[in-house]
Amino acid sequence: MGTVGHNGNRYDHPGEQTGRDPVRLIAIRDTPLSLDEVFAAVGEDSAGGTALFVGTVRDHDGGADVAALGYSCHPTAEAEIRRIAEAVAEKFPVRALAAVHRVGDLKVGDLAVVVAVACAHRGDAFEACRSLIDDLKREVPIWKHQTFSDGTDEWVGA
Repeated sequence: MGTVGHNGNRYDHPGEQTGRDPVRLIAIRDTPLSLDEVFAAVGEDSAGGTALFVGTVRDHDGGADVAALGYSCHPTAEAEIRRIAEAVAEKFPVRALAAVHRVGDLKVGDLAVVVAVACAHRGDAFEACRSLIDDLKREVPIWKHQTFSDGTDEWVGA
């Protein structure tokens, strides 16, 4: 039978209810991102599974060598990430969620985005994490400017 929690999700055990807002960390930063910070933000005793996605700057795209990369965003980008995070928390049985994106000039290997979702079960955590990153990349007004080693460049983004 179970109990219905604050976000409408059904819980089989009282320990699965956190009573806290599941959206724990949302940010856009012009400084290096921290895996430890994001992982700590979603720490939750009622979660048996945490899925973490890390997007890094790669050295190529579309068959061309990337020489430089920069991210910029619209002033509403952080609010859009929050909107998406809240929607994911409503759709999935999320206990805790975090999403942080970097802007500015980045180097190959730098962390560009880190998202994490904690749920009672791993399958839900994987699904919710994938939904969070996919929706973020598709809908949030963040743009990537890539410069290639041959001097050409391109803009990519939502």
